[in-house]
Amino acid sequence: MGILDLPWFDRPGERLKQKGVEVLSSSDLLAILLGKGKNESVMALSSRLLSKYDFDNLEGLSLEELTVECKGDKVSALKILSLIEISKRYHKKLVGGYGKKIITSAKDVYNMFSDEMRNLKQEVLKIVLLDTKNNVIGVKEVSKGTLNASLVHPREVFKEAIKASAFSFILVHNHPSGDCSPSDEDILVTEKLSKLGDELGIKVLDHVIVGKDKYWNWRENN
Repeated sequence: MGILDLPWFDRPGERLKQKGVEVLSSSDLLAILLGKGKNESVMALSSRLLSKYDFDNLEGLSLEELTVECKGDKVSALKILSLIEISKRYHKKLVGGYGKKIITSAKDVYNMFSDEMRNLKQEVLKIVLLDTKNNVIGVKEVSKGTLNASLVHPREVFKEAIKASAFSFILVHNHPSGDCSPSDEDILVTEKLSKLGDELGIKVLDHVIVGKDKYWNWRENN
């Protein structure tokens, strides 16, 4: 059944106007945003996609995979991926985007990067550069691929910190498996960079590993 097949008073847009956005289900909201389906009604498409995947798992689909799920409707697939990305960017701002607040805990770091990093297909290592009051002054990507002490070059890490005149920094990387438990290499890399930081006077405050829905951090476990 399409939106126009519903009684006028039961259509999502009309219920939103009369009762407010809070009363609508996620599939109702998605149907309004999609507007019109190509090969299927937006009501049916929205309900089917959210029942099968929910928003968390929709995020992991490529444009090609989502287009197939939308029965060849690439426009709807593009709208859904755009909605997810806007939501991620809004959430990042809401929980503390760069420079918005002082970093006080590993959870602050996790909140900054969870939406961005939890569904990446390969490991990415970033450094969060901080001033003397733990304000974020920059974020730099320093490595891609499996974290390995022989592949993470300290000069690249500390070059960025020195260039930014950072007082300290926090390492953050993801585990594509979703399991945030540290590997032996994760610990080795952290210890190696921490010792160098002490010698250079640029402290490594922590190392946060981003999992699917939780995190691990070095300071609280050593």
